[in-house]
Amino acid sequence: MFIQVIEARARDPRGLREELDRWQRELAPGADGWLGTTTGLTTDGSLIGVVRFESAEAARHNSNRPEQGRWWAEFARHLEGEARFDDYTETELLGGGGSDSAGFVQVIRGRARDVAQLRRMGREGEDVLRQHRTDIIGGSIGWKPDGDFTQTVYFTSEAAARQGERNPSPELQRFMESWQGLVENLRFLDLREPWLVSP
Repeated sequence: MFIQVIEARARDPRGLREELDRWQRELAPGADGWLGTTTGLTTDGSLIGVVRFESAEAARHNSNRPEQGRWWAEFARHLEGEARFDDYTETELLGGGGSDSAGFVQVIRGRARDVAQLRRMGREGEDVLRQHRTDIIGGSIGWKPDGDFTQTVYFTSEAAARQGERNPSPELQRFMESWQGLVENLRFLDLREPWLVSP
């Protein structure tokens, strides 16, 4: 799987949503290999988009379509400044992956101090999360060779996510403390009204 993360400042949220809806209607049917998109706005007006494709080749083919270029030009009119694009060819699914039924999505961006150890801990911690955080539906994570990562976590609701954060089990608390010791430069981007679409 290939993941592209887009981050930008929103100038016109309504215009962005209209263009996203238009992409779903008009361009999605021809986007071969497209697996799904998670988009939303943070409270400070940042746009976050997490787009999943079967492969980097499929994503590149989509980007090279003339209609995609024309659509992006219209979409970008509703942004302030340039968008930042991050491509991840090294990816993993968390649990069952993302879900269009999520009521709340949190995008976590940061850098791993030790990529191999952090990835190993993440795999070992899935059982802990399944047992103690039933509000987490699943997620995905993309890695860069330098340790930069973007993790997207899908929750049943924001209320359930906050409750889980406030009352962690001792086992979960230990896991999170170990996880936090392996990461730096963390940013938590909350999508309270996520726009979730897939084929």
